[in-house]
Amino acid sequence: MQGKSCDIVIVGAGIAGASIAAELSSRARVLLLERESQPGYHTTGRSAALYSSIYGPPIIRALTRASGHFFNNPDSRFIETGLLRPRGLYFIARKDQSETFEKTRLELGGGVVPVSLSEAKETVPILRAEYVDRVLMEKGCADIEVDLLHQHYLKTFKSQGGDLLTSCEVQDIEKSSDGWRISTNAGIFNAPIVVNAAGAWADDLARLAKIKPIGLVPKRRTALLVSPPADQTIDHWPMIVDIDEQFYMKPDAGKLLLSPADETPSQPCDAQPEDLDVAICIDRIEKAFDLSVRYIDHKWAGLRNFVADKCPVVGYDSQADGFFWLAGQGGYGIQSAPALSRMAAALVMGDPLPDDIQDEGVVAADLSPDRAGLSA
Repeated sequence: MQGKSCDIVIVGAGIAGASIAAELSSRARVLLLERESQPGYHTTGRSAALYSSIYGPPIIRALTRASGHFFNNPDSRFIETGLLRPRGLYFIARKDQSETFEKTRLELGGGVVPVSLSEAKETVPILRAEYVDRVLMEKGCADIEVDLLHQHYLKTFKSQGGDLLTSCEVQDIEKSSDGWRISTNAGIFNAPIVVNAAGAWADDLARLAKIKPIGLVPKRRTALLVSPPADQTIDHWPMIVDIDEQFYMKPDAGKLLLSPADETPSQPCDAQPEDLDVAICIDRIEKAFDLSVRYIDHKWAGLRNFVADKCPVVGYDSQADGFFWLAGQGGYGIQSAPALSRMAAALVMGDPLPDDIQDEGVVAADLSPDRAGLSA
């Protein structure tokens, strides 16, 4: 495939790159490059996999709402089962967190309802009554079948004639007379448009192309799986999040997924859990729940990628013709993918944003790489 020319080269085959590739490949010749041996190895494959229309900054909530129709009614021959499984979500607060509790309740409005402590304990018996003072509930959230969603995009992309190259690392990008020349360990490729969906490596990719970075900061998040108490049936439990997001817990295939909700700045890498973060997680969980963690079935870490205002960066770089940013999803990339990919594809092709996305109040300028306050 060396020397191949196409209309668009997309770098990164995680959920961002795969979804925009699927949207664009019906209209253009698209080449999707992935440095790892399989797509989704990093952040996409390590997601907590929650769909919540009240989670994240306002622009993310809008994109998540606009993604709801696809999640609930996936029109794809590659999806034979539902993408969502009802979960429920509790925000819990101690007495000393009452100020945050009230602020959150007012901010989320009708998206949440108060739940009595007795009702919360009836649902999740291991909640410590001496720890929890107040509870908010979101009913509409759900677990996302992340792999099914990701595979839908990859299979759609390939069925429309798109080419995917794995174990393909970009080594250099140069502006040429007719677009971009992308040098990789698998050969050289040419295209008038490059889509930067490289996740934690998005700024590194920009530097290769001699383009100003957007100030992306990868942040490590730790997670572990443990067994629930032997006398508890947990499938119906909601996800439980500390009101200050100092930890969360959710059922996951018969186990409990725990996280200290850490956001430790990191270099782009194959993130691994640190012993201190694991210990902090266990300490916080054991204080809030009647749960004694003696054995960890599995532990991992992933990188969530943020710019200064914590909103995605989507659009052409004004200083580099044909270089398109699709970066900084900040851990919300799975739940917003159906809408964000359609929005990004429209911007790549110079089309108006889809009506349903505009109806949610999304404006392209709010995600532009030229917006004010992007860098710290």
